[in-house]
Amino acid sequence: MNDASPNVVPKPVPDAVPSSEGFARVTAALQALAHSEPPRWLTASARTAQEAADALGVELGQIAKSVVFRSKADDSAILVIAPGDRRIHEPSLKQLTGPLARADADFVKARTGFSIGGVSPLGFAPAAGLPEPRLYLDRGLFRFALVWAAAGHPNGVFPVRPDDLARLTQAPIVEVCPP
Repeated sequence: MNDASPNVVPKPVPDAVPSSEGFARVTAALQALAHSEPPRWLTASARTAQEAADALGVELGQIAKSVVFRSKADDSAILVIAPGDRRIHEPSLKQLTGPLARADADFVKARTGFSIGGVSPLGFAPAAGLPEPRLYLDRGLFRFALVWAAAGHPNGVFPVRPDDLARLTQAPIVEVCPP
């Protein structure tokens, strides 16, 4: 396990955070779940795992990226929380979920309440009548003592230990991102 800590740890700065419904929902969800670390607002956008890693000064694998797929069986959202340095092996994921399709920006927004680049693993607000996404957490995140997940906006992130992320999300731990 890598215990590398960020070179630059952005501090919570509530007064400097622009109004963001998604960021506010994630902040509230983390508080409700008694997570000890509030989300951070980055001065630079972190729409990709690489941008987030660069902004935080951490390894790419420490970014817990959220990747949304569309279930062909029931048109529901499947969200995989995966290490930023690994690709999701879709055939392995399909063994768990059944046939999948790509999710476009409108699908992601309607099913999660977040825009691509800021999809958080919690604090969902799906459109009326739609269920929350089904979550899966890739075991590869457990290589690190600390990972960073999106906090509902491309500039928002929050630090979390992988075992706490599993507890917070109740997502099953799977192996869908080979090394």
